[in-house]
Amino acid sequence: MESNIVDDNEKYCTKCGAVINKEAVICPKCGVRQPASSTPGSRNKVAAGVLGILLGGLGAHKFYLGQVGVGILYLCFSWTMIPAIIGLVEGIIYLTMCDEDFDMKYN
Repeated sequence: MESNIVDDNEKYCTKCGAVINKEAVICPKCGVRQPASSTPGSRNKVAAGVLGILLGGLGAHKFYLGQVGVGILYLCFSWTMIPAIIGLVEGIIYLTMCDEDFDMKYN
C-alpha cells in the first residue's frame, strides 16, 4: 500500500498524478513537461516588460531584473533618450519571450 504523503523533495505530476522529484522538468512515468514552479522573489516577465516600456529610460526594468549596474548606466544616460528607446525595445522583447526562456535567463 502506497503512502499518500509527499515529502519536501517531491511533488505530483500534473498529468498522471505520479509522485516525482520536485525539481523534475519532465515526468518519468508519462513524459509530460511539468510547469515551472514560481519561487518567492521570482521575477515576472509582464512586470519587467511594462517597466521597460513605461520607465525604460530610467532603467527601472534593469533594477527589477537585478541588473543594478546596467540600471545605473541607463539612469546616467537617461537625458539622451537612448535608454528610453532601448527600454521600449527590451520591454517588447520581454513580453514576447516565452515563459521558459524568461525564467531561464532572469529567474
